[in-house]
Amino acid sequence: MKKEMGKCMERIKIGMVGSQFAAHLHLNSLAKLRGSKVDVVAVVSRSRANADNFARKFNVPDAYDDYRYILDRKDIDVVDLCIPTDLHEAFSIEAAEAGKHIICEKPLTGYFGKDRKEEQIGFTVSKKRMLKEALKGCDRVLKAVKKNKVKFMYGENWVYAPPFTKLKNLIKASGGTILEIRAEQGHSGSQATYSRKWKTSGGGALMRLGAHPVGAVLHLKHFEGTLKYGKPILAKSVTAEVGHHTQIASFVKEKKKYVVSEWEDVEDWGVIILHFEDGSKATVFASDTVLGGVRNVLNVFLSNAVVFVNINPHNVLEVYAPEPHVFGKEYIAEKLETKAGWNFPTPDDDWMKGFTQEMEDFVDALLSGREPVSGIDLARDVVEAIYTAYASAEEGKRIELIRHNPS
Repeated sequence: MKKEMGKCMERIKIGMVGSQFAAHLHLNSLAKLRGSKVDVVAVVSRSRANADNFARKFNVPDAYDDYRYILDRKDIDVVDLCIPTDLHEAFSIEAAEAGKHIICEKPLTGYFGKDRKEEQIGFTVSKKRMLKEALKGCDRVLKAVKKNKVKFMYGENWVYAPPFTKLKNLIKASGGTILEIRAEQGHSGSQATYSRKWKTSGGGALMRLGAHPVGAVLHLKHFEGTLKYGKPILAKSVTAEVGHHTQIASFVKEKKKYVVSEWEDVEDWGVIILHFEDGSKATVFASDTVLGGVRNVLNVFLSNAVVFVNINPHNVLEVYAPEPHVFGKEYIAEKLETKAGWNFPTPDDDWMKGFTQEMEDFVDALLSGREPVSGIDLARDVVEAIYTAYASAEEGKRIELIRHNPS
């Protein structure tokens, strides 16, 4: 029997919103919890055929093509939003108002143009304006969540990845001071057409890729501050640059492209320097022009230790094949251009990247009534940091962060 909203529950019923890559990832990560702590009872997609196919593949009882069916069902406790970022705000608010807890993929929201009518907004709209509007969106979600006393669980898997969890344990054991962090996510570019335009993606590499390392860095300094002072160490200001490397003249002339090059008004490279109130720094790189598979790395330099976190690539397995076909359809690593030569397979990609642990934490947070490790405050802070970075890059100067003071 369920308890009152905001208190613990005995078993969770989830409605999935979306049926593509992220939804598959979440269902795979929930596999061991289904039937004991969790029931996935429905899925909705704009395409009824996609919803039906997803339901059959993952043994989900009900499939819909209208989100309202999920909201109207009294037996559904949680909506899992595996949908494009430009839909996160509206769907989160509607879910909260319907009394549903929310799992939401990253990033929380962004700026997508006024009424979707603006074109080439990445080149024509002030980034300061984007920052202001994006934060308004974040705060509308936060207000709805608090008003309706539901939980918001932010899908930042980096903070759940086993190497990152071990990093936190090592920092706690060492008692050292974090002096500097260097973090990066990069790969050869998204194949999704939505990623090409600001009005559908909310930004380029900094937005899509940078959200992961930025979230991890902010979480880590929050963790350090809580250990040392009983309160988080906050980011104070941001310095940033962005680039359009696939527009370099010599690259444009190359006949064969190994990285995605069809970007319209979004950057394919960016770097952020986060300046924290204790004087420490973090440098975050995000790039759509990196070959060799996805890079998820974070290096921490402490006063008494150094820790390199290689979520991937890592060398737990090293394999060699003289030709790409040798390993057939066996998965090696995400966004790898070729299976030929030396490679580093991931035995369990979802586990190594923290998706399994993320979903476990969300479920346990709901069952116990506690807050998740990754929640709405981190979600908002990531949006603020990234859009402040865009403003910094546009104006060519360091910009102070707006301190969060929810009403």
